[in-house]
Amino acid sequence: MSTHASRARCARPPGGPDGPWRLTFVTNPDDCNLACAMCECGAARAAGRARAPRRMDPELARRVLEERRGSPLAEVIPSTLGEPLLWEGLDALLELCAANGLALNLTTNGTFPGRGAAAWAARLVPVASDVKLSWNGATAATAAAVMGGLRFEAAVENVRMLVAARDASAREGGRRCRVSFQVTAQEANVGELAGIVRLAASLGVDRVKLNHLQPRLPGLEAGSLRRSPEAIGRWNAAVRAARDAAEATRLPSGARVLLQNAVELAPDPAAPAPRGPCPFIGREAWVHPDGTFAPCPHPAAARGGLGALGSVAEAPLGAIWAGERFRALVAAYEDHPLCRACALRRPGGA
Repeated sequence: MSTHASRARCARPPGGPDGPWRLTFVTNPDDCNLACAMCECGAARAAGRARAPRRMDPELARRVLEERRGSPLAEVIPSTLGEPLLWEGLDALLELCAANGLALNLTTNGTFPGRGAAAWAARLVPVASDVKLSWNGATAATAAAVMGGLRFEAAVENVRMLVAARDASAREGGRRCRVSFQVTAQEANVGELAGIVRLAASLGVDRVKLNHLQPRLPGLEAGSLRRSPEAIGRWNAAVRAARDAAEATRLPSGARVLLQNAVELAPDPAAPAPRGPCPFIGREAWVHPDGTFAPCPHPAAARGGLGALGSVAEAPLGAIWAGERFRALVAAYEDHPLCRACALRRPGGA
């Protein structure tokens, strides 16, 4: 891929009145074959779940994509909660994206259930803009402690197969999708963030994206790296070490691993970083399993915390996007209490 094309892909498209540039279908948020304590879905919660697992009807996704033909939509994300490779509609979604000239942006837990890594890579690479692997350790002990049930050595081999498929596609003149590690930074793995960067470089992984643990479930607050000056100090030291690792340990091409969200915080837990503009509202959209529209990934937004904005099961996404309630939110979100406190509003450049 040319430098120009790479920059164009990484640039954030502007919002507009004609619809989102990227759309997330929350396809199967309760389905996962791992048991991560930090996640609201999957094996960690299945035993105590009172309701049936939420799963999107593939026909709903198809109707939305058909309605979005000719719109600014360029990229589609299947569920970032749960394991999207377990959703029965993923093959059809891949085919729709390919037919409509849309890129698929996928986050998987690295186990590649069902087909295995090589077969999944053959399906994903020709359509994907980015395949992100949830990755939470540089050692087997740490990775398995954070992601219960993960076999670390098998996951590393899966990455090798995915990267090999990406490189083969590029050599043959096809798409070169980006491969990323997505890290939930927390007390359990803060000492291994630099090691994760070094591992990524050795495997040919293009990017390491660091996200802070969001302690929305009981018992998670003790793992947050934003909870105290001492925890923030550990985060800041890990950020500096990760930057040094990205500089010293290069990809096989000689390029640096792209390190995202590696931003030091001020020591005050009440104000660790200034709030930047929202990267989502007016630019992206979320459709939940029942069709509920949400303007951002904040869990409260799906529950109506930013207002009842409509459902694509009842109205076209374009009508919701152009509707008075949503346009009013886009114009005034910075004054909404939920948005004022949102940690996803990172400072510019984060």
